[in-house]
Amino acid sequence: MDRSNQTSPLVGFILLGLSAHPKLEKMFFKTFFVLILLMYLVILLGNGVLILVTILDSRLHMPMYFFLENLSFLDICYTTSSVPLVLDSFLTPQKTISFSACAMQMFLSFSMAGTECVLLSMMAFDRYVAICNPLRYSVVMSKAVYVPMAAGSWAIGGVASLVHTSLVIQLPFCGANIINHFTCEILAVLKLACADISISVISMEVTNVIFLGVPVLFISVSYVFIIATILRIPSAEGKKKAFSTCSAHLTVVIIFYGTLFFMYGKPKSKDSQGADKEDLADKLIPLFYGVVIPMLNPIIYSLRNNDVKAAVRNLVSQKCFRR
Repeated sequence: MDRSNQTSPLVGFILLGLSAHPKLEKMFFKTFFVLILLMYLVILLGNGVLILVTILDSRLHMPMYFFLENLSFLDICYTTSSVPLVLDSFLTPQKTISFSACAMQMFLSFSMAGTECVLLSMMAFDRYVAICNPLRYSVVMSKAVYVPMAAGSWAIGGVASLVHTSLVIQLPFCGANIINHFTCEILAVLKLACADISISVISMEVTNVIFLGVPVLFISVSYVFIIATILRIPSAEGKKKAFSTCSAHLTVVIIFYGTLFFMYGKPKSKDSQGADKEDLADKLIPLFYGVVIPMLNPIIYSLRNNDVKAAVRNLVSQKCFRR
């Protein structure tokens, strides 16, 4: 019988998580839970402090730190859309999620990831103007320019996510409602559909190419010009100072896109044992991407940016002095 004739209104999904790997779940249950919880708290604290210092310190009222403020807020939103769900999956025996909550989680995670891709390219353009055209920086990167740039990043990510989420929730679902993942990962949900998903898959592949390829190309070109300009600076101190202004952003870009390319570019295994390991990797790598990278971002910017370090020290000293 055709599966599409057996469809019924879907109330919710069961998130499999590590249940398909009971030995691993039993061995590392407490470790995973504590580790993810601690990293989530670091994300909230680190990114929250970055947002606070960029608002309170007038020296950081510049385009670069406005983009950084957006990146920190985005990281908080992205992790909050998925990490509480992952933590709950370790505590709740029946790991269920309603259809509407699953749709919202898909929308938020896809939207935040898309927005971050575009936002990082905007930050690269800001660094390009600051290093290659410093005399025109205040004109080119005026408030009338950088605010719409940041808003456009959010809008592009949101619209793309809305399109894909709409395509998914309109599909009929039947049979098992078990998602083989920690969260409502959009590709894992698509596998449960009873209808032809080729349009959704093709549109997602096109979107992934656009969100990965175009920003990476733009960032690469920007840094070619940036490096060429830095190499023309006569003094070693000048080169070091110029590179320090973009080293944090470059580090974040390499980690962010390196993880994404590893996730989508690794070869598929054909043997059953390899497929089981691949299934585990397909769950744990996105978890790394969704937790570790947002945790590293404020650490990288705090350690590699003197202005941010000075602002954080100033904020801490003010709090201590008031006490």
